[in-house]
This record gives sequence, structure tokens and C-alpha cells, in this order.
Amino acid sequence: MFYHIPNDTIVFPDPHDAEPDGALCIGGDLSVERLLLAYSHGIFPWFSFRNHDEPVWYCPHERFVIFPSEIHVSHSMRTLINKERYRVSINADFGGVIRGCSTAQNRNNHEYAWLGDEIIAAYTRLHEQNYAASVEVWDGNQLVGGLYGVTIHRCFIGESMFSLIPSASKLALIGLARHLERLGWKMIDCQLETPHLRSMGGRFISYDEYMEILRR
Repeated sequence: MFYHIPNDTIVFPDPHDAEPDGALCIGGDLSVERLLLAYSHGIFPWFSFRNHDEPVWYCPHERFVIFPSEIHVSHSMRTLINKERYRVSINADFGGVIRGCSTAQNRNNHEYAWLGDEIIAAYTRLHEQNYAASVEVWDGNQLVGGLYGVTIHRCFIGESMFSLIPSASKLALIGLARHLERLGWKMIDCQLETPHLRSMGGRFISYDEYMEILRR
């Protein structure tokens, strides 16, 4: 069943009621309070800003995740890292990363682009309250890639990544996984499966297992 949620009440339906594709409900807003409630239950907004006037919320029944200790670093990536040409940082330029994720490869001009001004503003507010973080990849003083996501319950829920040079997003993900492993964090939620995320250690777990880890 697909629900419409009100704007004046911060509430979500049972995530187990999501459609097979993960679609759960529509409506509400992108306030910090609503986003934090959503992510605490494995729910996230994902919608084309050109085709929807209200947020659409998803909660897939299976979650594609990487556990920090299981990150796979290929021989070619080890070689690239050892060359020390590129520098990885945390939270040095959140605005630059989220804008890069929006515009890289002309993404924002695609018909079904989702990372528009409203989403950028919402996640910038989360970042300002320490609930969203970025990872940057630098070539000298030039930002050449990175990723950002939501940080909650010692888990990192990835939202988007970009690369202006080959393998920059992989460098960001490896840097993030190593950083989170040192901190004892539990999980990186990739949300969507891609071949390169699978090659780096991503795997599916059930929603219930996901929530057990998130709440632990």
C-alpha cells in the first residue's frame, strides 16, 4: 500500500508495508526532524524534483551495505593509493561535494535528476547539525571527487558520490571505510547496488538485520 503522509505531523507508516521496489509513501517535508526519523527507520527520500511536488520516501526490503572491515581494495587501487597523488579528507568541503554530486556528468540536467536545490538545502541543514558528512578527494587544491551521506547511530548512510577523475569515488569510499573502522562504526549503507560497489565488498542484508545493526 502506498501512503500519503501529512505535512503537519512527523510520522511514517510501517516500513514493512513498502512496495516491492521499496516505495513507501509520499508527502511531508524535508525538515531535519523528519529526515532523522526517516533514517532511524531505514527510510530515505528519493524522487525526481522535476516530476514530483512532494518527497517520495523509500525503504527497500533488502539493503545493500558495506561493513567497514570488509572493504575490498583491489591491487590497482592499492597502487593508486601508494602513489599518494590524491589526498582524502573528511568534512573539509561538504558544499563542494554535494554540488559535485549534483552536477558531475551533467546529472542535474537529466529528466529524472533527484539532487536539486531542495535536497541540497535539506542535507546542508543536516550537515550543519552534525548529522551529515562528506568525504573529499583532492588533486592539489582541486576537488576531484567525493561522497556524502547521513551519519546516525554510528552508521553512515551514503547518498551520492562523484568523480571528475578515474577512481576518485573509490578512493573516497576506501578512505571512509578505513576511517569508520578506526572509529568502531558499524555499517555503510549504499542504498543501491552497483557493480563497482559489489566489487568493493557490498552485499545484501534483510531490512530486519539492517535495523538490528542500526539500533544495536
